[in-house]
Amino acid sequence: MKLSKICEILDIKFDGKDCEINSLNSIEFAKGDELSYCDSEKNAKFLEACKAKAILITPNLKNLVSKECIILECKNPHLCFAILSKFFAKDLLRDKKSNKISEFAKIMPGAYIGSGVSIDNSSLIMPGAYIGDDVSIGQNCIIHPNVVIYNDTKIGDNCIINANSVIGSDGFGFAHKEDGTHIKIYHNGNVVVEDDVEIGACVTIDRAVFATTLIKKGTKIDNLVQIGHNCELGENCLIVSQTGLSGSTILGKNVIMGGQSGTAGHLKIGDFAMIAARGGVSKNLEGGKKYAGHPLCELKDWFKIQAKIHKNFK
Repeated sequence: MKLSKICEILDIKFDGKDCEINSLNSIEFAKGDELSYCDSEKNAKFLEACKAKAILITPNLKNLVSKECIILECKNPHLCFAILSKFFAKDLLRDKKSNKISEFAKIMPGAYIGSGVSIDNSSLIMPGAYIGDDVSIGQNCIIHPNVVIYNDTKIGDNCIINANSVIGSDGFGFAHKEDGTHIKIYHNGNVVVEDDVEIGACVTIDRAVFATTLIKKGTKIDNLVQIGHNCELGENCLIVSQTGLSGSTILGKNVIMGGQSGTAGHLKIGDFAMIAARGGVSKNLEGGKKYAGHPLCELKDWFKIQAKIHKNFK
């Protein structure tokens, strides 16, 4: 889309040299033909090195933008980005492409296979499964009935996805107008599931906004777990039933999260950390420790607190 057209859609003044914008991207990874945005001082540290062709930005931050980047000044860059995301969203139904399905894979009756799909040796796709366009599934995988795997998802070898799970749906992302109206942010990233991952029944894993929601090798996910957009789960994590991870949560390797635990977004949990059942993670956590409660504290301290509470009620 022409930059002048983008400004017309957003009702932004534009009098510079026109150019073509081919996609949207984050401020960290945007490059020559892409448009990005920045609306907070938290992300202002990326402005000087930003390689986007143009950027949506608030007036108080525009002086930090590099000279090579075209400034599109606006009051609410996040809202402008959300409005534009619809215009740059990938097509749900794409042109037909040939599939690459191994003769040793088994596709049972009633499964839907999109175009551009790759399924490797000895994988089993059971009835009612939906495999979207440009999905790849490695060898020795089992996709149980009624699993939905959205476009562009990548599944490694020896993975099991149990019934009714949804991999690669849009994340829960909205911008807000002054009148309270919510504007959907369309997600153009994908989900990558590495080798030896098991996903329980009724699990949802959202696609990333731009890049990838990543489930690393050997991780096991119980039933009824929600993993938000842009999350990254390290190798050999154990995620117990009814856990919820907000967007952009990053888990190190061998993290254990107990049942009904949850995280706020944009935080990191270190290697070999353990979160007890119903623990609420609201800040970055060191690895190698056990945590519990909400507000969260180390497990040994939580036991002491509980003991004092019970003593006072006697």
